[in-house]
Amino acid sequence: MKFPGSRKTKHYFPVSESSRIPLDSSLIDVEKSYIVGLDQLLVDIEVHVDDEFLSKHSIKKGESQVFDDKFVDDLYAELKSQGRIVGEFAGGSIGNTLHNYSVLSDGPSIALGTVSENIRVGDYAFKYICTTSSKVDFSFLKPCDGPMGRAFCFVTPDGERSFILSKGIMNDLSEDFIPEEVIQNSSALVMSTFLLRDENSPIFSSAMRAIDLSNKHNVPVILSLGTSSLIESKRSFFQDIIKNKINILAGNLEEFHSLFDREFEKDPLKIGEQMLDYTDLCLITVGARGLYLCGFVDEEFGRKTKDQIHSKSISEYNKYEYSRAMLKKDCKSPIKIYTHINPYMGGPQVIKNTNGAGDAAMSALLHDISANDYHRKMVPSSPKHNAQYLTYSSIHQVSKYCNRVSFEVLSQNSPRLSKGLPQKEDSLEESYWDK
Repeated sequence: MKFPGSRKTKHYFPVSESSRIPLDSSLIDVEKSYIVGLDQLLVDIEVHVDDEFLSKHSIKKGESQVFDDKFVDDLYAELKSQGRIVGEFAGGSIGNTLHNYSVLSDGPSIALGTVSENIRVGDYAFKYICTTSSKVDFSFLKPCDGPMGRAFCFVTPDGERSFILSKGIMNDLSEDFIPEEVIQNSSALVMSTFLLRDENSPIFSSAMRAIDLSNKHNVPVILSLGTSSLIESKRSFFQDIIKNKINILAGNLEEFHSLFDREFEKDPLKIGEQMLDYTDLCLITVGARGLYLCGFVDEEFGRKTKDQIHSKSISEYNKYEYSRAMLKKDCKSPIKIYTHINPYMGGPQVIKNTNGAGDAAMSALLHDISANDYHRKMVPSSPKHNAQYLTYSSIHQVSKYCNRVSFEVLSQNSPRLSKGLPQKEDSLEESYWDK
């Protein structure tokens, strides 16, 4: 496994010190770490339109809606004939995250979902598989008779994204295709709120089974918040499931805000503080203002920052940002910790597409979590594991990594990474990654 960030090898397996246990041949038998993602496998179709087009077709700007297959077929034919389709990519929030994770870590991930039983060269299923990292394992997918789901991403001149979905077979995943052993041995399970939209669909019960199995085997569950309109429509449901079953939340400020009454102040730190009454760690992306990472650490293992102390709506909020995150249940005396980072290098000079930036940040966080699990298996006696940490790096360090990966996606047209990060950042001093 490649380790997160661009730091020196000494940070990963420093076995030269006398207090360390040297690596030996028995470590060859250690199984690889991997993450599991449950998703409605989709093909993303990107189209550049204006506001008038959205209005004409009753598409809500900035939202995600489900349309029937016939409407989407006709719309696709219209756009194709007009040459307005910019690109067709393997997609889906979790599909993007798994691909990016495997590119970053050079390690395996496992996809759970449905795929067309009969795949032909050039069809949607063929395109999905061909444009996904070979390290994403599709062997546990459920084969179904029918087309894969499609997600149109309409990008307006102001950069706002609006989505419409055509379901196809994407919701037909049954519980018998949720393998307990695969989840039990994973480093994390990741899914989105879209799977929990329709309580009568097979994928809803499959997602709940996957969550319950993860909770049973102490595997962290990461939930991507999806879209604010869905969360608002089922606010009490999501508040309950997050409080009782979810360990990590990821989303943008609007999505986090939708979990609370609209009178609740729209301040990322205050929302993060509130969310830590529900879950263990949250990643809040705030667009041009970067991102926030909020979590817990046991007071005994809290590490104070060596950077400047900042105060916003929470006084000295970054005081313990050099701490590594822990699950609240693993803390004897839990304290809330926060960090904020502005966009990497101020953000790209030209943002070609914001689609996938949040998924990229989430994949970086997952990489750090799985790296911690991998290192704990390889060197269990390392001082790195003097407590039951959730992340390998400090939340300050993780935020840098999330930021860097998001930058890479924002700089390109595709929502997925085409290559890993450079081994050495020409624009950064080596000390950037040393904290």
